[in-house]
Amino acid sequence: MTTAHAAHVRLFRSLHTPSAPLALANAWEAASARVIEAAGAPAVATTSAGVAWSLGSQDGNTLDRDRALAAVAQVTAAVAVPVTADLEDGYGDSPAEVADTVARALAAGVAGINLEDGTRPPADFAARLTAARDAADKAGADLFLNARTDTYLLGLGTPEHRLTETLTRAHRYVAAGADGIFVPGVTDPATIKELAAEIPVPLNVMAGPGAPSVAELGRLGVARVSLGSGVAQAAYGAARRAVRELLDGGTYDALADAVPYAEMQELLATR
Repeated sequence: MTTAHAAHVRLFRSLHTPSAPLALANAWEAASARVIEAAGAPAVATTSAGVAWSLGSQDGNTLDRDRALAAVAQVTAAVAVPVTADLEDGYGDSPAEVADTVARALAAGVAGINLEDGTRPPADFAARLTAARDAADKAGADLFLNARTDTYLLGLGTPEHRLTETLTRAHRYVAAGADGIFVPGVTDPATIKELAAEIPVPLNVMAGPGAPSVAELGRLGVARVSLGSGVAQAAYGAARRAVRELLDGGTYDALADAVPYAEMQELLATR
């Protein structure tokens, strides 16, 4: 990998700190990535849901690997800050296929990736994480490997054992090569504080309306806060509001907060 790529990964790693958590607004194509970067974001994350929706597919490993990685490459090419890519389960049926996905993502210029366990047995997912780490090592590249566990998001197991199960998985995933642990679906401060205290690598949570602020999450020990598909959903919500206003009342007030045309042109100008 290039010196520039190595510098991006070093910077990206350094941004994971509870004293000033890395706040990630997730992009889904080049224009959204450029808007996020221009707003001052030190890094850009992709959202698999937003990418899939923008390409006419559902989220949840329904998008084929070639189209998913092409979208990632468009994002990395659009911005000068580090990019971390949501690669769902790795877009493959085997650890070897996950390794190939990771190698191709590295070639596209990513500084980090997310892989998720979903309903997969933890041992199987750990093998995929090891394959991802081995792929980066084989490429001679550093890579921030963020392992997502869906225990809370999908409500896996019984509520009284969910925290213990999450921590067990987290330690297993760290041993398999994960640099960070992502636990979406949890907003309870006491639970977040215990997760942060017991997990030996940076903790990432997903935030939205009703969740603690970034600063509050940092005080609980969180090092990274993601909006997931929230920004894409908000954009589609804005489109729906504009259309409903247009069709129902024949007015256009919903467009008042739009990014000006000239500004978008400037953002997408060739660098």
